[in-house]
Amino acid sequence: PEAIVISSFDPIRREVCRLALKRLVADGRIHPARIEEVVAKTRKQLDEQIVEIGERTVIDLDIHGLDPYLVKMVGRMRYRSSYGQNLLKHSIETANLCAVMSAELGLNPKQVKLAKRAGLLHDIGKVAEEESELSHALLGMELCEKYKEHAAVVNAVGAHHDEIEMNNIISPIIQACDAISGARPGARREILESYLKRIGELEELAMSYDGVQKAYALQAGRELRVIVEADKVNDQYADELSFTISQKIQNEMQYPGQIKVTVIREKRAVAFAR
Repeated sequence: PEAIVISSFDPIRREVCRLALKRLVADGRIHPARIEEVVAKTRKQLDEQIVEIGERTVIDLDIHGLDPYLVKMVGRMRYRSSYGQNLLKHSIETANLCAVMSAELGLNPKQVKLAKRAGLLHDIGKVAEEESELSHALLGMELCEKYKEHAAVVNAVGAHHDEIEMNNIISPIIQACDAISGARPGARREILESYLKRIGELEELAMSYDGVQKAYALQAGRELRVIVEADKVNDQYADELSFTISQKIQNEMQYPGQIKVTVIREKRAVAFAR
């Protein structure tokens, strides 16, 4: 009662609709011409606000030389969330973690700045304006490449979900910091019971296959490590098993992001000299 539900896959359109409705209801004059006028005005103001948010973010992080389009994309993150975690806050947090981690690892000042830059841009593909069948990591990589970002930044953005090979020291830092920010307690909206249930289901699913000795869900359920018995499972079957398990997870379970399935086959020969 006395509520309007706004639904859209585009978070910017949702926000334009929300603000326009608020103004129309407060004004009281609701007719087609007035609606078009208010929507156009709201869209223009929101675009300006998005650019302002992006500019303020890069200034606060002391990031320089970012293309105006990428600055705008950073501003768009303010209106996107992932499992209850605001995307802009997540990206800022990741950028700061990247700077700290790279400095602690002894990287030079230029690499520290590049790590912070890549941390901010790693999820830029989630707010791209054009439709694409690519994953957000690969789409973000294309955007960074298009707007002349450093090669290390481009690789770090594309590789943070292991979809391309990492080729520099910055890429694993971005991946680690992204996981830290997303997996820390309270960052994302997920009930503890459902989380534990999902972890248990992952391990049970892997254990249901012949030759599997143990299964462990790691990194808050983002990776599944399956240990198989070397006597029962050969190398070829181990390859097939990792694919089969990943397909079954994809078809039967609901989960955030992606899950990496690693099958480990180890043969140990033990003898004693007496």
